[in-house]
Amino acid sequence: MKKKVVVALGHRALGTTLPEQMVAVHKSAKAIADLIEDGYDVAITHSNAPQVGMIHTAMNEFGKAHQDYTSAPMSVCSAMSQGYIGYDLQNALREELLDRGIYRTVSTILSQVIVDPYDDAFYTPTKVLGRYMNAEEANEERKKGNFVVEEAGKGFRRIVAAPNPVKIVEIDAINALLDAGQIVIACGGGGIPVLEQDHHLRGASAVIEKDLAAGKLAEGVDADLLIILTNVEQVCINMGKDNEELLGHITLDQAKTYMAEGHFGIYNMLPKFQASVEFLEEKPGRQALITSFDKLKDSLKGKTGTWIS
Repeated sequence: MKKKVVVALGHRALGTTLPEQMVAVHKSAKAIADLIEDGYDVAITHSNAPQVGMIHTAMNEFGKAHQDYTSAPMSVCSAMSQGYIGYDLQNALREELLDRGIYRTVSTILSQVIVDPYDDAFYTPTKVLGRYMNAEEANEERKKGNFVVEEAGKGFRRIVAAPNPVKIVEIDAINALLDAGQIVIACGGGGIPVLEQDHHLRGASAVIEKDLAAGKLAEGVDADLLIILTNVEQVCINMGKDNEELLGHITLDQAKTYMAEGHFGIYNMLPKFQASVEFLEEKPGRQALITSFDKLKDSLKGKTGTWIS
């Protein structure tokens, strides 16, 4: 049987602007095509931080300039970013596969991810997005019930919650496509955050940490391997100290210990390790890999990367 892998692409694999993304997705497609050529069934998820910020800003500015339009909710901006990134990524991957003589369908699933309305994150928002505002604009945002934060000498910016993912709404569709041998792009940007109210799904004013959503996706498709691509070849502990140490192959218990000791900060490596640990804990025999985009091939040969098993 083929091994099933979920690959989480960081912002480096997508670029920041529209032209950058057009170039970056072709490089990403080569790395993913290598996995497919090696016999993996692949599901892909990705970051969307620059893109969703750009969309949020553009939609809000459009709403201000046209009285008949309103600003777009975060959930809508997230959905737009999934479509926009998925469009570029699936076409780049389709082209790369065809160039290699591989005929496989690549599909993007607009993915909603249920979050808990009582998640503590809603009381302590952490994710900054959008353009800088003056004090008057910031007050208008507060009147709407939104959170803003001031950056000294720069102005004010919107800040939103980052709740934990609970359940992927479209997981059955994702599994159906994977079982049919297709390549699936899903849960982009952590998924569209929604609150479940009986049979109704309501968009939440939030963003979901994409690494945690990648772990949830890997659990949902029963993957053998979770690959989280970031900007470092190997994760290290005791960073910047005399006893700095690169992590190669580590156990699940070691990963938990390093997390508890505070080696990975809060917003950088910690979600990657948290996602990996939760994925591995659910079922024996799984593995997780954290490495850089350009070292993926060497990592899969066991030459580098941080492996957790």
